[in-house]
Formats: sequence, C-alpha cells, structure tokens
Amino acid sequence: MQTERQILVAGHRGCMAIRPENTMVSFQKAIELGVDMIEMDLNLTKDGHLVVIHDNTVDRTTDGTGFVRDKTLEEVLKLDAGIRFSSAYEGVRIPTFREYLELVSPYPDLLLNVEIKEKTAEALHLTVSMLKEFGLTERSWITCFDADILKDARRDYGFKTQGFPDNMLAHFEDGPDGTRSLLSSVGIPMDRVTQSLSEEYLNMGIAPWSWAVNDAESLQKSINAGIVLVTSNDPEVPLSILRRQGAHK
Repeated sequence: MQTERQILVAGHRGCMAIRPENTMVSFQKAIELGVDMIEMDLNLTKDGHLVVIHDNTVDRTTDGTGFVRDKTLEEVLKLDAGIRFSSAYEGVRIPTFREYLELVSPYPDLLLNVEIKEKTAEALHLTVSMLKEFGLTERSWITCFDADILKDARRDYGFKTQGFPDNMLAHFEDGPDGTRSLLSSVGIPMDRVTQSLSEEYLNMGIAPWSWAVNDAESLQKSINAGIVLVTSNDPEVPLSILRRQGAHK
C-alpha cells in the first residue's frame, strides 16, 4: 500500500478495541499512540451534567441499568465502566466532560470530535459552552445523527460540524441551503465508502471521513476512495501502516 497523501487518524471512543470505550484510560492510550483526533460521545444526566458515554442507557458498558438522563451525576459516577470490558479495568468509571477536556486541553495539535448523543438544545448549549470555556472551539467538531443539532451548532454557535450520509440523519433537509450546506465533514461507514461518494462531498467542500477502519483492507479502501481521515477502534493499526508508508507523521 502506498499513498502520497497524509491521512489523519481518529481514535474511536479513544481506543475501544483495547481499552474500555469512552474512558480516561482509553483516551490516554489514544493520545500516547499519536492520534490526530479523538472521537467521543456525550449524554446528559438528570441534574444537567455532561458525561462521556455512547449509549443513552448505561446497560451495555457498565454494571448498572437505565437511562443516563434518569440518573444524577452522583449515580452515574458510581457505575463501573471497565468491568464489562475486562476484569483488569474493574473500577474504571464514566468520565465527566470536564475531566475529558482537562485531559485533552494540553495537547494543542489534538483535534476533538464531540458527538452529541442526548439530542437536545440543552446538551448542545452545555457542550459548546464548555468547549469555549477551555478555548477549544477551533479544533473541535460537533457531530450528531440529528441534522437539527448540526444546524444549530453551525448557525447559532459557529462550530465545525460532522454529519453522516443523507439517509442516516434525522431531520435531513435537501437542497442548496439544506443540511449538506452546514457540514464541514461527513462520517461514511465503511460499507458505503466509494470514490464517487467521496468526490461528491469533496466537490461541495465537505471533508469525507470513514469509520471504522480497523484493518489494512479497510484502510486501503479508504485511501483509494479519497478519504482524508479514518476513524479506528484500534488506531494503532492504521497508524502503524500509514507511518511505514510515509503517510502519517
């Protein structure tokens, strides 16, 4: 595999293949590996705190059960977010968004992909307010599967946005002033990655990204299609290949 382009690599929920997803140990490992970007997810507690967890419920990744929005911050922080991954990570907990920002802020070249999972105006407002507080606006993307959230993030708050292919977005609006006009980038799942789709987005000024790139085959497919950033569950895989080829620092 050879490419003359530099390809960026994002760690999906940190390094979710080798660490408990969306935890501080996962994010720290991604930073150590030298990723260009970290992708992570936010939900909102009952008492209005942003916490880092992918699902709207805690069932899959913790020893608890129920919706995040039905729990207080105190209740969320008592959950074990490592034990389901491995007994070696027993006691690892769900981070707050503030803790995450305190971790990533000292790395000025690290890009941030912040996905809003609690798709509400309140969650978006709290998210952008904290990113601004930490001075991270310029290196952050707001991501969501709801086009209304992306519209507000771009028009009301001036943030870069990452969307998804049209039919994956709730409230997608077609037309020259529709949803696509608000996107800075688009996350394309590997089963939809094609050169024609990448070129279509590039011609609109939208950067095509792919996910999840976890092996040499999917990386090569992404490169051939003109993808500019790959998101990986195990970012060491694409990083090591790209570095051997001179396509990553």
